[in-house]
Amino acid sequence: MKSRIFIYLFIFAALLSLYLFVSSNTMLENKDLKIKNLESEVSVLQDSVQKLQLQVFDMQYFSLQNNDDALSYYDHLGLENPSRYISDKLLETNEQKGDNPLVPYEGMESDFKINKIKILNHQWIIADFSDGKYWGELLLKYELKDDMGVNFTMMDHLLYTRSN
Repeated sequence: MKSRIFIYLFIFAALLSLYLFVSSNTMLENKDLKIKNLESEVSVLQDSVQKLQLQVFDMQYFSLQNNDDALSYYDHLGLENPSRYISDKLLETNEQKGDNPLVPYEGMESDFKINKIKILNHQWIIADFSDGKYWGELLLKYELKDDMGVNFTMMDHLLYTRSN
């Protein structure tokens, strides 16, 4: 009787070992496949990040923040962030009642206000304006004076037409 119990225990242990071996082998293969898939995904994502970084560098080419020659015009003023200062001054023109004085159109739905600003260099700005329904763009010339005042002059403009 004792020998039969040992035989049954041996067979049970052998079957259990065989099951554990097969399941761990399958689990190992699944983990290896998952690792390979994740490695290929990481590679694709790294390529995407690199492409996006190149796009960002390309988009920042015409930017005051990345133009040392243009920034040197403001060294004597001691401004930490000239782009931010100029943008703030331009946005202050929105505070006047009615349309922004730099926008040569009258708002149709409400008042035209400047929304987005891109400072190209030490003289030019491109800005987006809208009244909530209609929108357009401005090309502005600006001058940052030694007394920290900023003069804006509209050089060109456009208003997009709606096809409704």
